[in-house]
Amino acid sequence: MNIKKIVKQAAAVTFTTALLAGGGTSAFAKEKDSQDYKETYDFSHITRFDMLKIPEQQQSEQFKVPQFDASTIKNIASAKGFDKNGNLIDLDVWDSWPLQNADGTVANYHGYQIVFALAGSPKNGNDTSIYIFYKKAGETSIDSWKNAGRVFKDSDKFAANDPILKYQTQEWSGSATLTEDGKVRLFYTDFSGAPEDGGTGYSKQTITTAQVNFSEEDASTLKVDGVEDHKSIFDGDGTTYQNVQQFIEEGAYASGDNHTLRDPHYVEDNGHKYLVFEANTGTEMGYQGEEAFNNLAFYGGNKKFFEAEKDKLLQSPKKHDASLANGALGMIELNNDYTLKKVMKPLIASNTVTDEIERANVFKLNGKWYLFTDSRGAKMTIDGIGAEDIYMLGFVSDSITGPYKPLNDSGLVLQMDLDPADLTFTYSHFAVPQADGNNVVITSYMTNRGFYPDHRATFAPSFLVNIKGAKTSVVKDSILEQGQLTIN
Repeated sequence: MNIKKIVKQAAAVTFTTALLAGGGTSAFAKEKDSQDYKETYDFSHITRFDMLKIPEQQQSEQFKVPQFDASTIKNIASAKGFDKNGNLIDLDVWDSWPLQNADGTVANYHGYQIVFALAGSPKNGNDTSIYIFYKKAGETSIDSWKNAGRVFKDSDKFAANDPILKYQTQEWSGSATLTEDGKVRLFYTDFSGAPEDGGTGYSKQTITTAQVNFSEEDASTLKVDGVEDHKSIFDGDGTTYQNVQQFIEEGAYASGDNHTLRDPHYVEDNGHKYLVFEANTGTEMGYQGEEAFNNLAFYGGNKKFFEAEKDKLLQSPKKHDASLANGALGMIELNNDYTLKKVMKPLIASNTVTDEIERANVFKLNGKWYLFTDSRGAKMTIDGIGAEDIYMLGFVSDSITGPYKPLNDSGLVLQMDLDPADLTFTYSHFAVPQADGNNVVITSYMTNRGFYPDHRATFAPSFLVNIKGAKTSVVKDSILEQGQLTIN
């Protein structure tokens, strides 16, 4: 138990003693007040006060994901693979991320732009692997993307001789960087699912890395030439970030809880190597549970707002979900060999708001650090936010480690509320900084997996968002080609 928890408990004992001694109403009020406290744990928070601004704010065109013309949308022609029976099939392609330089700009690898993407059979929801798509730098058409195939062979998880990797059943999202010596270093999420598939069960997620090697078959064809240094990095320490065993002990899925430890995003600052990732806070960082309802830091606003919002939340049908909500964007430092050096505090957390803030993304622009994350309204506990609302939230700081303040006063950067069955539904929005200027390219995927017999989940048309200080806005008439990464 940390010292701050001891102080809170001591205060509660003092007020209880006063109640027993005096027995009056005022003593009871003091005991009730003693339940409330303000503890930031020395990092930033997505507060209920800020999130409650979003339902009205999102009506502005400043934040709207552009509407796309469904008739122009194409599948990725090269997105083909094999099903479990060895048949060649068209693949759904969803979360994707470019090979980036250390500063977040898109890397040029021997004249190519490279994208890593999750892909799999539209008919098998457990078929999730990382594929590589590439095109010549300067080309923009979706038809210019070629497919280099899967990053990993099925045997790679065993060849790594890693005690966690051998139970992998799926490969989930991450990031990739071009190292100073010209190597491609991938960071991704090792997911271990059902035991009948060879997993450990309970959705164990582990931050993992590998060097990906390439060869050129000819002047226009890249080929994956195996991986090396394939290894686990981090799977939660329990105190800073929840681990899967805690999730199991809390009751796992039957409790309504969610466990996340995924989407590692690589970034460098002043010679230090970091990964920022999606997680849930651990026991020393503001863990889940009804005690969270008493922490003013999770609410924001003034004392009057706290008291009113707390009373409302305690009567809300979302109370249980809010008690379990402790999403976080975590951070670890790496050694030069990409092993774990140090577990660091979260950059930001969403206690009582949501258990899931995805696609951690951070980069420096014009002297400021910008932190982005994606989230779904269906996972949130905020009045006025609907189940079909999709968000990108953003925050700004003078330092990579924070403190972070919400962009646009609330954190809202992008909103979309299409029916998930709409062909032009987009998610997994990802901001790609450019070599010059204040605009970032937003990539995402379009169409949900397996929803159509002929339309596959595919690269969505990209578009631009302008960033100036603590304000962002969608750039009008800025729709680009499907999957486009750069504008300069």
